[in-house]
Amino acid sequence: MQPLTPPPITVQDILAAADRLRGHVLETPCVPSRTLSAITGCDVYLKFENLQFTASFKERGALNKLAQLSDDEKARGVLAVSAGNHAQGVAYHAQRLGLPATIVMPRFAPAVKVDNTRRFGANVVLEGDTFDQARAHGLQLAKDRGLTVVHPYDDLAIAAGQGTLGLEMLQQQPDIDTLVVSIGGGGLIGGIAVAARAVRPHMRIVGVQTERFPAVFNAKKGEQRGFAQTTIADGIGVSSPGALTVPLIHQLVDDVVLVSEDTIEQAILMLLEIEKTVVEGAGAVGLAALLAHREHFIGRKVGLVLSGGNIEPLLLAEIIHRGMVKSGRLVRLRINVRDVPGTLATVAQMLSELGANIEEVQHNRAFSSLPVERAQIEVVVQTRGDAHVDTILATMTERGFEIQRVR
Repeated sequence: MQPLTPPPITVQDILAAADRLRGHVLETPCVPSRTLSAITGCDVYLKFENLQFTASFKERGALNKLAQLSDDEKARGVLAVSAGNHAQGVAYHAQRLGLPATIVMPRFAPAVKVDNTRRFGANVVLEGDTFDQARAHGLQLAKDRGLTVVHPYDDLAIAAGQGTLGLEMLQQQPDIDTLVVSIGGGGLIGGIAVAARAVRPHMRIVGVQTERFPAVFNAKKGEQRGFAQTTIADGIGVSSPGALTVPLIHQLVDDVVLVSEDTIEQAILMLLEIEKTVVEGAGAVGLAALLAHREHFIGRKVGLVLSGGNIEPLLLAEIIHRGMVKSGRLVRLRINVRDVPGTLATVAQMLSELGANIEEVQHNRAFSSLPVERAQIEVVVQTRGDAHVDTILATMTERGFEIQRVR
């Protein structure tokens, strides 16, 4: 870290934000995970921000900003541009405070986030095929109507609100010596870093970005990695982080690491299976960092922020399905058999005896290159994992079947 000028927000700003939020935003639990600790080789503590009413930490910054508006600003109303969680946080607390709220969202915004934002009483405007187009439209709309813009991250009041999360974590789990925090625009990690450095100056703070949106990683490391159009971690899919927050990251954050889409999927599934909690992609990148960069965290006491839980049900179902395939709990087997009556029943009976549950069956005669007296059976079966699959293959081969696993 570089010795720096004082940051633009202080721990006093964050303590004042905590006073404003008290009783209006949930103080979410921060608890150890023995299973994840054993898997990752470090002591893992999970901060369950996905339990907030809108299922995201974004409520904190939104409420802190709204609570400090002048009476005139409150009367004219507010506008936010967001693809999801910030939209819901602003809409919900604006509704609570009786403020008119307009939310501009890009047309690709997840349906669950659009529906929830409307449910909180906001006027939702879907505009633009990209976030930049939505933002341009929103800023013009705010100018035309005299609305106060509530920025998702590039606002010191927003960052101070998010920083309350860091204070809570260290009060709840004083032994934490490392914080691993997702980075999109930088408001969350900026606020948390200010709070953590004030409470524990030697705390190690590591930011995480997806490989598809490495803007802060590039700035921190002096690299020029390219960007993709989409990521499963849509909440941190930001190509232009905040002008106010990036200096905080340079000053207060020790390192920034990248994680792949596959590792994020793995982390979502692990949190679902092990912790029985639903987390969106951006909320799972902290655990993904522990899985992908294990050597950085061995033996440390690591706090992770499960920053949000707003994930499309169909996407979650697909992640579960893909995870079962990767772990060998769902496999496709191809079996070449004699084309005589009863063979399919025999195969099904054997798989049943071996403990495999058949999910799909295809019985091909014409669409294969086998001799005319033979047929090809493809089955998708549920198993107990790769070792179980190996047992099935070995046993059926011993009994004279030509069988292979299709990947």
